[in-house]
Amino acid sequence: MKLLITGASGLLGINLAMETMREHEVIGVDRGRLRSAPFQVIETNFFNTEAFTPMLDSTEPDWVINCAAMANLDECEKYPDQAKILNTDLPRELAATCAERKIKFVHLSTDAVFDGTKQGAYTEEDAPNPQSVYAQTKFEGECAVQSVNPQAIIARVNFYGWSLGGWRSLGEFFVNNLSEGKPVYGFTDVIFCPMWVNHLARTLIAMLEKDLHGLYHVVGAQPMSKYQFGVEVARKFGLRESLIEPQSVERSGLTAKRSHNLWLSVHKLSTDLGRPLPDFSTGLEGFYAQFQQGYPQKIRSYQQS
Repeated sequence: MKLLITGASGLLGINLAMETMREHEVIGVDRGRLRSAPFQVIETNFFNTEAFTPMLDSTEPDWVINCAAMANLDECEKYPDQAKILNTDLPRELAATCAERKIKFVHLSTDAVFDGTKQGAYTEEDAPNPQSVYAQTKFEGECAVQSVNPQAIIARVNFYGWSLGGWRSLGEFFVNNLSEGKPVYGFTDVIFCPMWVNHLARTLIAMLEKDLHGLYHVVGAQPMSKYQFGVEVARKFGLRESLIEPQSVERSGLTAKRSHNLWLSVHKLSTDLGRPLPDFSTGLEGFYAQFQQGYPQKIRSYQQS
């Protein structure tokens, strides 16, 4: 299959491309951050949403996975108009164009659409209540995609892995700081379901191959606090977990409001795929194996200087 990935230099985009390029023809769409990538790259201005229709006509992909987003929560608070373009308007344009051309479309959303007040796991039936500009624009993006392309897959995600710049994921945050002996905070009152980005990439392809459509929670199967996540990473990498200080997110000084409970049920997805999702320990092992094999340095070499 020919797969077009928008946001190909992002944390998910680069790993999705690397994971799938052996079995599929990959075309990455990027804003100029990639060089010498081992797959075809098209450079574009993501704020010009009208540029994507001729691009899809010229490349004729079978699948499009939209990884492009403005994902920094505090930056979204500062620049809400830019967040709306990338998180709402662009997905609408892509979804509509793909629907007209019968191209299978996947849009990446976020667990942050929920306010975090529920006791227990959120399902796809629970009503979102976004608490930040990022969450609001991502939720509006979901609604936009659903309205123009009911056959699209909308995947709410939370993932970690190695990124182009080396600081995009929570996993990298803990590894980088603890490796340098720097003390860090770990939020004890933020529950989430982290998935290794390579597992996410494989799961998205499996969803396309099974011709699924609609809204799915595509996260790790095991809920944990961000503090616990940091401890697990430290133990796997042989780093000092004592450097991780437990703290409440309310004392963090972060600009955008964070939800306390982002435990998402993956029952619907595992049922429709006909198999359980990968467990956390397997993903963490893969993350560590990549570190040992020099994978972080490999993908950073594709970054435009």
